[in-house]
Amino acid sequence: MGITVEELEKLIAQLPQDQLRKFRAWYEKFDSDAWDEQIEKDAAGGKLDALAEAAVAEHQAGRSKRL
Repeated sequence: MGITVEELEKLIAQLPQDQLRKFRAWYEKFDSDAWDEQIEKDAAGGKLDALAEAAVAEHQAGRSKRL
């Protein structure tokens, strides 16, 4: 890739407000999709099992609140 983060930051800072709004919306979806993909991989790989077991144990011990 031929652009650095610093160069990208400068370009983003120069965007007109309407283009900045479009960029923010795009980036929010991009980041959210990447996060969802990582969570799915971690869940499928068992990386969240210990956290889930701890949460269930806390609930069964009466240390949780109804949302």
